[in-house]
This record gives sequence, C-alpha cells and structure tokens, in this order.
Amino acid sequence: MALFEAHVKQRHNTYLAAIFVLSVLLRVAVALYLGDGVDAPPLLTDQRSYHALGARLITGHGFSFDKGWYPFTPPDTPTAHWSFLYSLFVAAVYALCGVHPLAVRLVQAVLGGILLPYVVYRLTWRVFETQRRVHPISPLAQPQILALVAALLAAIYAYFILYAATLMTETFYIVALLWSLERTLALAQRPTVGHGVVLGVGLGIATLLRQSILPWVIVMFAWLLWVGHRQSNLRRTVLGLLISASILALMISPFTIRNYRVYGTFLLLNSNAGYAMYSAQHSMHGTDFQEFTAAPIPDELWGLNEAQMDQELMRRGIGFVLADLGRYLQLSLSRVRAYFEFWPTPDTSLLHSLGRAGSFGLFLPFMIYGLWLALRQVGLLRTPSDWAQFSVTPLALVLAFMAFYSILHIFTWAMSRYRLPVDAVALTFAALAAVDVIRRVISVRQSLAVE
Repeated sequence: MALFEAHVKQRHNTYLAAIFVLSVLLRVAVALYLGDGVDAPPLLTDQRSYHALGARLITGHGFSFDKGWYPFTPPDTPTAHWSFLYSLFVAAVYALCGVHPLAVRLVQAVLGGILLPYVVYRLTWRVFETQRRVHPISPLAQPQILALVAALLAAIYAYFILYAATLMTETFYIVALLWSLERTLALAQRPTVGHGVVLGVGLGIATLLRQSILPWVIVMFAWLLWVGHRQSNLRRTVLGLLISASILALMISPFTIRNYRVYGTFLLLNSNAGYAMYSAQHSMHGTDFQEFTAAPIPDELWGLNEAQMDQELMRRGIGFVLADLGRYLQLSLSRVRAYFEFWPTPDTSLLHSLGRAGSFGLFLPFMIYGLWLALRQVGLLRTPSDWAQFSVTPLALVLAFMAFYSILHIFTWAMSRYRLPVDAVALTFAALAAVDVIRRVISVRQSLAVE
C-alpha cells in the first residue's frame, strides 16, 4: 500500500488531469446523444423553460414566455419563477452560437466536467486534511489520495453526467454549493477577509441558481459563529460573516429591485417557493406523495401577479399543513421514498432510471461504509465536552449539511434530483470506503504472495 500511495502522489497532477479529461468526455458524449432539441430527456419542464427564456432574452423580450407557461405565467408577462442567472447563461451561449440547445449542453458538459470533480476534490481534501488533526481517520487514508478518488467518483457518477448535459441548474448549483462548503471550512480554520469574500461570492452564485439554499445558509452561519466562539476567534469570524452576507445581499439585490419594479411588492428572488409548498402539500396527494403531479392553481387566484401568487400559494400551502398535521407527517414520510429513490420506475424514462441506478444505487454501499469508517474513528461521544469538540470539526459540518438539506426537502418537496448535492458531499465518504477496500485487497494479495 505504501508503494501504491507513493506512486499516486508522484503522479498526482497527471491523474487529476486524466480525471478531468474522462469527466468531460463522458459528459460531451451524453450531450451529443441528447442532441439539439429540448424534449430529451423527457419530463424535464425546467429544460424547456430555460431554453425558451434564453431565446426570449436574446430577442429583447426579457424574462418572459411567448405563451402561457407552467405553472402560472401568462404570455408576454415578466416572470421570476426561474433562475435569473441560469437563464442569462443560456442566453449568453445562444447569443454566441445561435439558438442551439446542443451548444449549451456542450459548454456545460465541459465546464461541469472540470468544475464538479474539482470542487469534490477540494472539499474532500479540506475535510480529511483538517479532520485528521482532531480524529485521525486512518493512517492509510491520506487526504491527497482520498481527494483524487473522490474526484474520480464524481467524474463517473451517472446522474452527474446526465444533468451536466441537460439545460438545468443542477451542475452549476452543486459546484457553487460545494465550493461554499469548502470555503466555509477554510473560513472556520482561518477567519480572513479574503475567505469571507470568496464564501460570499460562492453563496451568491448558489442562491441565484436555486434559492432553496438560503435556509442552509442560516445554519451554516450559526455553525461558523459557534466555531469562532469555541476557537476564541469570534470577532474575526463575525467580520468574515458580515462580508459574506453583504456580498450575498448585493448579488441578490438587483433582482429584488427588479421584482419590486415589475410587481409592485416585495419578492426576494424567485416566485417558486410558494407554488412548491402549495403543490407538494396539496390534498390531492392524500398521504402518498406524487412527485410528478402538479396541483392546479385555484381559479380565484388567476389575475394576481407572480409575487402576489407566490405569497398566496405559500399561505395556502402552510394552511394544508396546519389543517391536518397527521396527514402532512404521513405525506412527508412518503417523500422519503421519492427522495432516496434509485431503482427504475415506470414514471421516468429509461435514461433517468439507468442514471439513478448507476449512480446512487451503485455508490450507496460505499457512502454508508465510508461514513461508518469516519464515525468509527471519532468514537463514542459520551460527554458534553466530547460533543462540543466534535461539533467544530469538518465532519460535523458536512454531516449537518447532509441531514439538514435532506430533511428540508423531505418536509417540503422531494425528488431524487434534489438529493444530488447531498450525493456530491457523500462522495467524500465513498472515497474513504474505496481506499479502504483497495488497502484490504492489497493486504490480502500480499499475504497470499508470502504464503
């Protein structure tokens, strides 16, 4: 094993470059397979929406559609339902290459093929390099090796490959989210203005791609304050957080101002939270969540603008919860299946079924085993002092993210693609498991050779 590690370290940059090349080639191949239309893969309303918005933006029509659009946007009416940043990305590619979805697929395949394995690599290195100072995971689990393995797993993860070739926010959102996690650990380790700036930019990009990250940002900031308190760096940590929060607010504010000018009322960013809450808790589900069934808009709400619609639908969605808390809890329990689903199902295409099974279904045993290895090294947390010491470690942060992000979606709207950011973080543990398996195989072979 020592020879194996030495060889990998010696050719570290070569292997990392090879991983990037492999990652890009796999994603470009899928992009070419999906082609220049927006009807494949099927069941992806988001893809058709971003294509339409990109085409409208370059013809001067702004964020709008030429006909009535899901879920409640009238034709030729300003919309805030979809990510402004991703729509602008699609429009930029269309402005350069013409209205060709394949061009977006290829650009995203190349960028995602490099950036996603890289941020997984950086996060894995940061987690285990910092963690081993507190609780050594394993003498053989060197952060440099683990980071390379995690990057390789991200490169070949089938669902990541599929969504990198799809006109949707997933790839860039996961990149920005993992970047912000890695920068959070950097800021916790050494609170500086520079780390605060970069964290703010990462959070701003992630939020502009998908505003559902905002509840997690609150938890993450609270964790950083706790770490700063425990490490007697509270003043510098607060300064870093204020810088991050200010940059995040500055990146959101142009769209908040735009929304106020368009709708005459406050709408922070996108008008999709209310509909998500309303549709996901609707009585049509009973106690069995149907992730691909959209609740109809009540007739009396037509005529409201999107900001008003978002507020009213949020109110009604919360009303569904309060009216029958027992049904809501059973409905949320049924969303566990939708969230962790990795087996083929008749309501999704063969391509998506293969993607789920060839990613989460294949890697889940490694994720679980790697998590067990990491927690075994931490040991039992018997006293409040043990818990306090563990709470400031990188492992505590990534576990908190995986748990919080999963619970957030299970209690609101759950689909397997909403789990992908958690999958990306879990690859750090899958890498730990893979290295341990390699170590055991080498050990067995050496034993047999001696005999």
